[in-house]
Amino acid sequence: MAPPPVVRGGPRPLDPVDQVAALLLAMGKPAAGRLLKYFEPDELKRITRSAVHLGAVSPNQLDAVVESFSAEFANGASLVGTAQEVEKLLTGILPADQIADILAEVRGNAARSVWERMGTVSESVLAGYLVKEHPQTAALILSRVKPATAAKVMGHLPGPLRNTVMRRMLSFKPIVDEILQSVEKTLHEDFMINGPRNSGADTHAKMADIINKMDRAQMDDVLSSLAETRPKSVETLKGLLFTFDDIVKLAPRARTALFDAVPNDRLVLALKGTDAEFRGVILGALSARVRRMVEHELNGGEPAAQKDVMEARRSITDLAMEMAGRGEIEINPGGEDEALIR
Repeated sequence: MAPPPVVRGGPRPLDPVDQVAALLLAMGKPAAGRLLKYFEPDELKRITRSAVHLGAVSPNQLDAVVESFSAEFANGASLVGTAQEVEKLLTGILPADQIADILAEVRGNAARSVWERMGTVSESVLAGYLVKEHPQTAALILSRVKPATAAKVMGHLPGPLRNTVMRRMLSFKPIVDEILQSVEKTLHEDFMINGPRNSGADTHAKMADIINKMDRAQMDDVLSSLAETRPKSVETLKGLLFTFDDIVKLAPRARTALFDAVPNDRLVLALKGTDAEFRGVILGALSARVRRMVEHELNGGEPAAQKDVMEARRSITDLAMEMAGRGEIEINPGGEDEALIR
């Protein structure tokens, strides 16, 4: 039997279904086969799902499950539950199509959960993780996550690595199932099991989210203060910030898409107090009819409370970030219109 992989954080407790799966794997195919035929299909799926994710089971855990095997496992033997071991166990006992159906469902659910979870990981955290991996592994992971997520992560990677990863993504050959499953298992451990323990690691992303919601004067004051003691952190934070002023740096098509989703009254409120040059860039993204309506409201409207103006601006920047997260627009500071506000 192959040696068990290292289990970070120690062995996990086995629930009743895990204990059944461990016992069947420990019994081996002949003895387990005589029992498996008495299980209902739903029970088989539950046991198979447990066995696939069982991982390493220590000798002490096996002793607790079945005392009759204590002599054998007290010498240090252990087992590893994997999809391959389960498939071997079921072959010849259940019809091939039933085995394929069970394993396909289990593997599919596991893979979906891993890649769905990856979509919720902060781009800066995922980028920091990929920098430490082999470029081929990084390319594989980025090819499996959502394009919008991959694009944001690419923005955090060093230029040479980003270019290498892109080249590898373009030259991919079919991925062997065992390799993909190994990557999914590692990601599951690092982000689903160990991830919650490391949730404090994404400090810059959390700070950027807080600073983004401040008004401009407060933001500048905070960044100036931090720059005195943490200049590198300030540079990282600036790369994560997106404010109302940055809207003029969006590509024209992105600005149009953004303001198509903003109610006119909110836009009027957000533009109050802006200078003519900034306002002209924003108005240029509107249709002729909407522009006339907004200009009319701005020229004849009453002054608004600063709190309401800031809230309107914040809601628009939040919307821009949401649209970028969905891949509907691209936030690209330093774009072609940056010179318009200088």
